[in-house]
Amino acid sequence: MPFLGQDWRSPGQSWVKTEEGWKNFSSDDKNSNDSDVSYCKTEDECFQENLLLAITYDMAAKKRRKDFMNNNAKIPYFHKEKWIYVHKGSTKERHGYCTLGEAFNRLDFCSAIKDSRRFNYVVRLLELIAKSQLPSLSGVAQKNYMNILERVVQKVLDDQQNVRPIKELLQTLYVSLCGLVQDMGKSVLVGNINCWVHLSMENILQWQQQLDNIQINRPVSKGMTLTDLPASLQLNIMERLSDGRDLVSLGQVTPDLGQLTEDRLLWKRLCQYHFTDRQIRKRLMVSDKGQLEWKKMYFKLCRCYPVREQYSETLHFCTHCHILFWKDTNHPCTANNTESCCKPVSPQGFINLFKF
Repeated sequence: MPFLGQDWRSPGQSWVKTEEGWKNFSSDDKNSNDSDVSYCKTEDECFQENLLLAITYDMAAKKRRKDFMNNNAKIPYFHKEKWIYVHKGSTKERHGYCTLGEAFNRLDFCSAIKDSRRFNYVVRLLELIAKSQLPSLSGVAQKNYMNILERVVQKVLDDQQNVRPIKELLQTLYVSLCGLVQDMGKSVLVGNINCWVHLSMENILQWQQQLDNIQINRPVSKGMTLTDLPASLQLNIMERLSDGRDLVSLGQVTPDLGQLTEDRLLWKRLCQYHFTDRQIRKRLMVSDKGQLEWKKMYFKLCRCYPVREQYSETLHFCTHCHILFWKDTNHPCTANNTESCCKPVSPQGFINLFKF
């Protein structure tokens, strides 16, 4: 009984790989009058020719796959769907589990950084990934991470806004990369270690230098400015600032603004917004006059406890269909009341979804 293997090419026949696929030149074909094929070659010559053609077509296929994954371009590859199904186990329909790198590739972060409501959310997410999650990203995800970071820096240079958060992000990323590439014997990051040292880290230093040399151009405006407003309105605007460092920077503009930023009630509300009463009681600071030093307490509390994070728009997670998506993206949900199933996801919550 003849042996029937998985290879459908029968022995003793001459097969040639063409653009349309494998073709069999049988004995009938050899007797035909086809002038394009020479049948005077020996068996060894036919084998060498077929092997060379197979290698050539395999190399062409690999090149097409490489170009498709955008390894030679600086444009990240994203899917059409702007949502991702987060699964933590194998089922009949899905095998394996969803990774952080896969979610980072599937969600539309390039468009999110263009939206001022999502910008701070994406920057905070990039910072958390830079601190501890870089080794968990795939090669394509790490490439997309650096490309998105480059777009963020370019946006800051063009808009001349959010300079300090991006400086902190670049510093965090640089420190993390120094720690990861310090031990050359460990393959912590995907890719060549020299590429990370000589390319990525040099780009980070170049971006930091560009941000240090940025010149904020004062817009030419003939209308009313902040200093033209009454003091009560200026204080009302300052109460909208959630970062004490912004208040300190604002107070350095003019002496009048400097006096307003020293308002004790302003710093008291800032402390009560970020920290609980129990945390505040543990870090009380009293002046010589018997008054609470709310400004000093705020910066001391920031060193001891995490500040409260608030974003205009975040990613959402559907508890019914386990899909992670942006709020304005239509995801295939089968629940009757989709709004009750969706909950906002903080940047740290996004990282925690992929910790198994």
